[in-house]
Amino acid sequence: MGDLTGRTVVITGASSGIGLAAAVDMARRGADTVLVGRNQSRLEAATEAVKEAAGGRSVAAYRSDFARLDDVHVLVDHLRQRYQHIDVLANNAGGVVRGHHVTGDGFDATLQTNHLAAFLLSNLLREQLRGGRIINTASGAHAMGALDPGDLRGERKRGLWRQYGSAKQANILFTAEAARRWPDIMSASYHPGFVRSRFGSSIGVNVAAKVALFARSPERGADTLVWLAATPTSQLTSGGYYMDRKPTRPSRNSDDPALAARLWQESLSAVGLG
Repeated sequence: MGDLTGRTVVITGASSGIGLAAAVDMARRGADTVLVGRNQSRLEAATEAVKEAAGGRSVAAYRSDFARLDDVHVLVDHLRQRYQHIDVLANNAGGVVRGHHVTGDGFDATLQTNHLAAFLLSNLLREQLRGGRIINTASGAHAMGALDPGDLRGERKRGLWRQYGSAKQANILFTAEAARRWPDIMSASYHPGFVRSRFGSSIGVNVAAKVALFARSPERGADTLVWLAATPTSQLTSGGYYMDRKPTRPSRNSDDPALAARLWQESLSAVGLG
């Protein structure tokens, strides 16, 4: 994969797992890596690890909890003040939330932390991202999704994994629609595989990942993310969904332009931009 020297890369969910592994790899390739995480102590430890990988170069880090959309606005203010251009925005933050939980903003927590916060962040950084890339961490779980763009508040209870699948479905639909609406930004989503990380710690998924023989290391899970950031755009398909560096067709319910357009409009209204 290519050199990233001189490129500014913002990675959310960067304090552990896939996000941290990607940040370390990109820093070694010369990127000006910006970390975003929810937990302050883990974020500080991650910053030191990335700084070491960067050969001692300074590493910027911002705490932001995507369960609060106000935090996204504060994050954007910091990023706009510091960076005129962002080469890569890696929307990696997210996870699965136990039970039916509604955020203070009034939305289903799984949909907000996995989709709405990233959607808002990407829209607010639209100008900084011209000529750059948006890379969204999706999942093969999208095939279980039953997304209803008219129910982002989660009033229809669907079960933990169906709701997570819907959020990952939203990641893929958002990616495809962003490619159509923002042709000057390369947008892609990818499936990292089943990774040994803190993912699903509230429901024990992380414990299962530790013993599952087929589970991937965070570094392997981050490989396609780093590849999408470093590969020349001429070799990539904007709007595409990737797995193991290869374009892969998502499930039918995640490959619907009409549904993607509707999700975009409902998401704009939800985050106060429509």
